[in-house]
Amino acid sequence: MTISVSNLGKRFNREWIFKGLTQEFKSGCTYAITGPNGSGKSTLMQVLWGQVPASEGTITYQIDESIVPEDEVYSHVSIATPYMELVEELTLKESIDFHFKFKQPLAGLSAHQVLDRLHLEESANKPIRQFSSGMKQRLKLGLAMFSQSEVLFLDEPTTNLDSHSVEWYMNSLAEINGKKLIYIATNQPADYPVGTPTINL
Repeated sequence: MTISVSNLGKRFNREWIFKGLTQEFKSGCTYAITGPNGSGKSTLMQVLWGQVPASEGTITYQIDESIVPEDEVYSHVSIATPYMELVEELTLKESIDFHFKFKQPLAGLSAHQVLDRLHLEESANKPIRQFSSGMKQRLKLGLAMFSQSEVLFLDEPTTNLDSHSVEWYMNSLAEINGKKLIYIATNQPADYPVGTPTINL
């Protein structure tokens, strides 16, 4: 999927969060949305994936020269953010099975193989409410990165991750880099590959 924005802006009340953004985000490329806390990184992501309406400008979604209607964009994206909620009554295995009732795993992977990719096999039958914040973040990232989708949105991906989990994240990201349109919102340069184009807010 290619996403094109023209004169895109968002404001709350009289305060502009961002404005005047014009750019084409190409399929298969990774982009970093950078800036200090409160600069509008998460808001821009929410506008791009269709959760929050823009205050001005236009967004066009396109796959193989065919326009994707705005109300169908959700089916083409995967999202991982620290503020996303998980169903804490489910076990890890149940969470993965539940997720893949709505999304398909990456080609060649099964739900069981996704569990293996998370490297949390020893917690397969543990309720999510018993997970640490880092384990929950790894689950969110894994479900998003290992889902079949044209666009991947990662907001502050290494939040709550220890050094071992950060290494896991970067290795997993490297596997899918170049295979889908990826947005990474962060103020940490280590969260995205060297040479990634940046949109600084």
